[in-house]
Amino acid sequence: MRLLALAATVGVAALSAACGANGQDAAPPAGAPLETRPANGAAQQPAFPGQTRAPGVRTETAMAHRVVASGLEHPWGLALLPDGRWLVTERPGRLRLITADGAVGEPVAGLPAVDARGQGGLLDVAVGPTFGADRLIYWSYAEPREGGNATSVARGRLSDDGTRVEAVQVIFRALPVYDGDKHFGSSLAFDGAGHLFITLGERSDAPMRPQAQDLGSHMGKTIRINADGSVPRDNPFVGRAGALPEIWSLGHRNVQGVAIAPNGDVWTVEHGTRGGDEINLDRAGLNYGWPEVAYGIEYRGGAINGGVTAREGIEQPVYYWDPVIAPGGMTFYDGAMFPGWRGNLLIAGLKEKHIARLVLDGGRVVGEERLMTGLGERVRDIAVAPDGAVWAVTDEQNGKLVRLAASQGGYRSARGASLPELNPAAVR
Repeated sequence: MRLLALAATVGVAALSAACGANGQDAAPPAGAPLETRPANGAAQQPAFPGQTRAPGVRTETAMAHRVVASGLEHPWGLALLPDGRWLVTERPGRLRLITADGAVGEPVAGLPAVDARGQGGLLDVAVGPTFGADRLIYWSYAEPREGGNATSVARGRLSDDGTRVEAVQVIFRALPVYDGDKHFGSSLAFDGAGHLFITLGERSDAPMRPQAQDLGSHMGKTIRINADGSVPRDNPFVGRAGALPEIWSLGHRNVQGVAIAPNGDVWTVEHGTRGGDEINLDRAGLNYGWPEVAYGIEYRGGAINGGVTAREGIEQPVYYWDPVIAPGGMTFYDGAMFPGWRGNLLIAGLKEKHIARLVLDGGRVVGEERLMTGLGERVRDIAVAPDGAVWAVTDEQNGKLVRLAASQGGYRSARGASLPELNPAAVR
C-alpha cells in the first residue's frame, strides 16, 4: 500500500518584488494588464476590449494555504459531501474520501475499470443533486472499449459507510471510440434543474480535430443529459437528422472545467495550443469554433487554420490567455470569507501553477489575479467550502489536497501592515 501522509505544511508567500504579501502575485499599476509576456499569436488582435490581458487586481485580505493531505497520485476531481468529507479522484482509477482534517480513506470499491494512459483515467466526480435521498455520486473516466477508449460517465450509490459504490450504471458513453491517450475532457456540473453537463475533448490528434464540428460525434462538445442519462427534450439538436441529441454546444478543443453561474448560465474553460486557452459562456446550440477559428499557434509553430480568429456564425470566447495557463477545473465563488470575490470565476492553472481569479462585470472579464502562487504545483481542480475557503487538488505524483483561506490579522496593505477595516468592494 502506498503511504498517504497527513501534511501540516503551511505556505505563506514572503514579501518580495515577485510575490505579494498574501501569496499572490503583486498587482501591476492600476489599469495595466497582469500578463506582460509576449503572445504566441503576436499578430492576432482580440475581438473586443478586455478579451485578453485583463488589468491586474489584488485581494487585500491576508491569506495562506495549508496542505491538508498529500501522497495522492495525480488527483483530478474534487467534490464535497454533505458531511464535510471530500471525494477525490486519482487518475490511475482510485476514488478516496478525505476528511477536512486530512484523514485519507482506502480506495472506494466498485468503480469500473479505467484506461489510465496519458491523459486518460479516472477524471471528475460530482455529488448528485438528490444525494440526501439516494446517495448517488457521478464520475467521468476514460473507458476501455473494443478498438480503443472514450469518455464515459457512471453513477452509483455511495454505501452508508463510504467504502464502496453500489448499483453502478454507465449513463453516458461518448462516441466514436478512438485509440488515443489525449483530450478526454472532462468536467461535470449539475444545474438547478438537475441536468448534468459533461465536457469532452476532441482527442487531440489531427485526424480527430474535425469531429469538434461534426454533430454526429460527441468529440469536442459540451453534453447535457438528465441525471438518469436520458436526453432532455429541449436540447438544441433533438430531432435533427444526423445529430447526436445529447449535444449542447460544439467546436471545443479540450474542456476540463464547467461551472454553473448563480443565474443559471453555463460557463466552460478549455485548453488552447500555444495560446488560446479560453473561457466561454456556453449556450445551447452555439459553435465555439475549434478547429476552424482559434487564438494562438500550433504547438510545432505556425498558424492554426491560416490564423483565423473570427468568423460569422462562430462565438468568440469571453476571455482568452496567450500565453496559456493550461486550465483545469473552475467554479464560481459564492462564499462569505472573501466577500469581494462573490460572482468571480476561480480557475485552476496547471502550467502556471496558480489559481486565476477573474472579476466579471456584465459578462466580461475586468480584472485578473493569480492566487496560491507560492505552492508551486499544478492546480487541477478547485471547490468552495461552506465557510468560504477555497480547496484545491494538485496534479502531481505526490498530489495534495490544499485549503486556501483568510489568515489571522484581517486585511493587509502591500507592505503587510494591518488595516482595521476595508470596504469589501475594494477587494475587487
